Amino acid sequence: MTKLLRQDLSSGKAQILDIGSGQGDFLFNLRRVLPEAHFVGLELSASGVECSRKKVPEANFIIADLFRPPPDLDAYVGWATEAVCSEVLEHVDSPTAFLRAARLYLADDARLIVTVPSGPMSAFDRHIGHRQHFTRGSISGILQEAGFAVERVYLSGFPFFNLYRSVVIARGKKLVSDVDAGQPGFSAWLANRVMMIFRGLFRLNLMDSRFGWQVVAVARKIGSD
Repeated sequence: MTKLLRQDLSSGKAQILDIGSGQGDFLFNLRRVLPEAHFVGLELSASGVECSRKKVPEANFIIADLFRPPPDLDAYVGWATEAVCSEVLEHVDSPTAFLRAARLYLADDARLIVTVPSGPMSAFDRHIGHRQHFTRGSISGILQEAGFAVERVYLSGFPFFNLYRSVVIARGKKLVSDVDAGQPGFSAWLANRVMMIFRGLFRLNLMDSRFGWQVVAVARKIGSD
């Protein structure tokens, strides 16, 4: 996603909004390659925002429910020239409504990059709050309904991300049991070990393949709010 975000950037001083910034890992890594950019992260979790502020003190992280936006967000209406929403939409009941709410903080014609899971949904996915997985067509429709013009949609992740996901799917119920028991267990250990092994290999995944289990969409905001 970093490579896509850097693509076509006319200036290192871009204003980048991370929608669902988690614990700040993405902006931490992005700042190293775009040191002149300005960063804002929106995150529902107060602990996530606290962690992010320590990792990237140069960025502004805001505790925000987009359906009940705090006053701090008023200053960022129409602010972002670039935005990312990575591994968030699968956790919300209405991805279209969520993106419509996020759209308010993007400048006209701002670029939005979305990543969401595709492929089978495991018991563990459901346990961690996945409502749905997506296809090239479904994410395109959601973006268009939310007021974005879709430029490209990739099915990424083949072959190595698919292999990792296959381990999670195969061990899904056992992973849930281990998490609920508060013990790492063999299945959790195995998933973590596989992730460590494949982390470097993920860089070798095909950007687009009909077999990919990771959907990456690039779109632009249409019109004004």
